[in-house]
Amino acid sequence: MILVVPRAALDALGSFQGLHFEVDRYLNTFFTPPTPRFMARPAAELDPSFKQIIPYALFTHQGRVLSYVRGAKGGEKRLAAKRSIGIGGHMNDTDTEHDGFDHAAYRKALAREISEELKIDTHYQERAVALLNDDSTEVGRVHLGVVHIFDCETDRIECGEAVITDLQFLTKEELLAARDSMETWSQICVDHLDTLLG
Repeated sequence: MILVVPRAALDALGSFQGLHFEVDRYLNTFFTPPTPRFMARPAAELDPSFKQIIPYALFTHQGRVLSYVRGAKGGEKRLAAKRSIGIGGHMNDTDTEHDGFDHAAYRKALAREISEELKIDTHYQERAVALLNDDSTEVGRVHLGVVHIFDCETDRIECGEAVITDLQFLTKEELLAARDSMETWSQICVDHLDTLLG
């Protein structure tokens, strides 16, 4: 069971394509009952009347951004073999200790998702900077990203699971050169990297 919010809740706040920077205004609504709810993932993947909330964490060090390629055995087949700069995944009903889903449950789920995919051996500063919506693709129509920036003191980050390959910090120029091989959320973030990194 994964966290979703009705598409109507997004539309009521103001739907958008690409990035939107009023993160708190949207998340305060999304995490206030009765807006958040849980749905079986197979059903959610096929129902664009709901948006699955996905944290999308970008890791930076000295102006470079962590990048990787998701292997063919990853959970989301539509993103296999694509380069990405975002780490994240679904919020589950096991991330909360009660019936609802709030900011505390979201923070717990964010930490779980990152720990599943990466081994981090560095201090960092973290902040949520934008929401990401892309209704132009089949995957995007049923997902809504929350972009987080993790500013790392060192580059001591390793793969935490086998589906993540070619993990490396890349410069903005290197990311732009690899843009065509990226999944669409990463393309959107790379196109607005200066604004996101602020």
